[in-house]
Amino acid sequence: MSTVEDLEVTAISPVVRPELIVAGARGTHDHSDFLLVRVSTSDGTTGLGEVSATLQWSGEDAGTAEYLIKKALAPAILGRPLVPVADLERRMDEATAGAPFTKAGISTALWDAYARTLGVPLAVALGGPLRTEVPVKCSLSGSGQRLRHVCQSAFEAGFRSYKLKIGFDPEDDARRLAEARKLVGEDTFLGLDANGGYRPAAAARAIELMRDQNPAFLEQPVAPGDLAGMRELRGRGLSIVADESVFGTDDLVSVIRAEAADAVSLYVGKAAGPGRVVAMAQLASAFGLDVVLGSNGELGIGAAAQLHAACAAPGLSGRIPSDIIGAHYYERDILKTPLNSDGRTVRLGDAPGLGVEVADEIAAGFRSVR
Repeated sequence: MSTVEDLEVTAISPVVRPELIVAGARGTHDHSDFLLVRVSTSDGTTGLGEVSATLQWSGEDAGTAEYLIKKALAPAILGRPLVPVADLERRMDEATAGAPFTKAGISTALWDAYARTLGVPLAVALGGPLRTEVPVKCSLSGSGQRLRHVCQSAFEAGFRSYKLKIGFDPEDDARRLAEARKLVGEDTFLGLDANGGYRPAAAARAIELMRDQNPAFLEQPVAPGDLAGMRELRGRGLSIVADESVFGTDDLVSVIRAEAADAVSLYVGKAAGPGRVVAMAQLASAFGLDVVLGSNGELGIGAAAQLHAACAAPGLSGRIPSDIIGAHYYERDILKTPLNSDGRTVRLGDAPGLGVEVADEIAAGFRSVR
C-alpha cells in the first residue's frame, strides 16, 4: 500500500493586476502570500495543493501555513497510507485546531495524488463528474473611473457575469450599483457581495434601495454569526447567499437550522479540502440550498481544485455562477497550461488528478519540510 513519503512547500506572492484589485467591506485584496504544496508517495506519485489564504480574510497565509505544516501537519501524515485520504484529514484535525486553508492545501495534494494513482480526474475520485463545465463570474469594486476600468478589463477578459462589492453606506452602494448596472447592461447577470459589512437595518435599507436594479443575489449581507439577521432579510426580493457564515459542516448545519440563506458559497479552503466541499454540497442540496463555489483569489492549482469539486458537487447552482477564475487577478499564472476557460465557463479536462502541472521555475522552488 502506497504511503506518504515526503511533503514539500514553496511560497509565492503573485502580483495582482492593478486594474483588478478587489476592495470590499473586509478590506482590499491587493496581494496574496500563498504556499504551494507537493506530496510524494512511496510508489513515486506526486500531488499538488495550494494554501490560498490571506490574513485579513482567513487569518492564514504562507508564513502561518508553513509553520503549522512543519510543526504539526506533516508529522501527522508522513509515513501513513495514502488511502483513505479521509483518515489523513482526520489526523490533521487532531494535530491542530482550525487552519482550514492550510489543511486544504495538503488535502488537495493528497486527493490529487490519490486520483493520479487511479488514473482518473479528481472529479471522478470525488464521486462525479455531475457536469463538465461550470459558469463563472468576476468581482467588481470601486466607483467612477475605477469601476469603469475594472468593468472594461473584465469584459475584455471574456467575463459576462459579475458581482459588485458593497457593504459600506447603503445610499452610496445603491449609487454604485446603478453605475455598475449601466456599465454591464440591463440584462447582464450582476450580483452583490457585502462581505458582512452591514448591520441588519442597513442591510434592509440597502435591499430596498437596490432592488430596482435587479441584482441577482445578495451575499453575506450581515456579520457571519448573525444568522437571525440573515433570516430576516430573506423574502425581500433578493436571494441571500451565506459565505463567511459557512466554513465547515457545523456552520452549514447552523445555517440550515436557522433558515438563514437561500444558497451557500462553499470554498475548498474554508472546508479544509475538496472532499469535504463535496460532502457539504450534498448536505446543502438535501435541504434545498443552492451551492456556489466561492473564491479567495486562488491561483491555478487552487482553481483546479475548485473546478473538480464543483463538477462533483450536488446542487451546484444553475442560477448563480461560481468564482472559479484562477489566475485572472494576477499578472501571471503558475501553471504550464492554464485552465480551459473563456470567462463565461471553465471546463473540466480528462487528465488524471487535478490535471495541472506547475511551471518549471515554480517547481524548482519546492523544498522538503522534513
